[in-house]
Amino acid sequence: MVSSKAATVKDYLSELPAERRSDIARVRAVIRENLPAGYKEMMQFGMIAYCIPLSRYPETYNGAPLLYAALAAQKNHNAVYLMGIYADAGLRKWFEAGYRKSGKKLDVGKSCVRFKTLDDLPLALIGEAIARMPSETFIALYEQTRGKSKRKTATTPRVKAERST
Repeated sequence: MVSSKAATVKDYLSELPAERRSDIARVRAVIRENLPAGYKEMMQFGMIAYCIPLSRYPETYNGAPLLYAALAAQKNHNAVYLMGIYADAGLRKWFEAGYRKSGKKLDVGKSCVRFKTLDDLPLALIGEAIARMPSETFIALYEQTRGKSKRKTATTPRVKAERST
């Protein structure tokens, strides 16, 4: 399944084979538990997406809600897309270090983490990565990359500081 035509998350999940549905549902639960305020779950680009709705931020380059994270069952793997770690180099370094500490093999593209089964994915790290970027920070990073920053750099909201454990 590369891109679903499902209109709802429920429909998307029902299209998946049982084992993949179970894995995707578990990752979805972790994302939803850790999703900061301002993001909304919806279907976008044939995937379960976590976006800033157009009602809150309509000035996107493609007219679609601003995509923060997504979850999909692809043809040969599952993937969780983390635009926050793609947009912030420091957050990406933190994420990669956390993945190494987990002992799991990181299979990553620019913004996606590929996994075949839940055993391949450090769920707590995924949850923490989702929680680290408030929607205001994500909007500010988006505006900076698009050259539309309305805020001074000194007042741009920062990603949450690393938690000490």
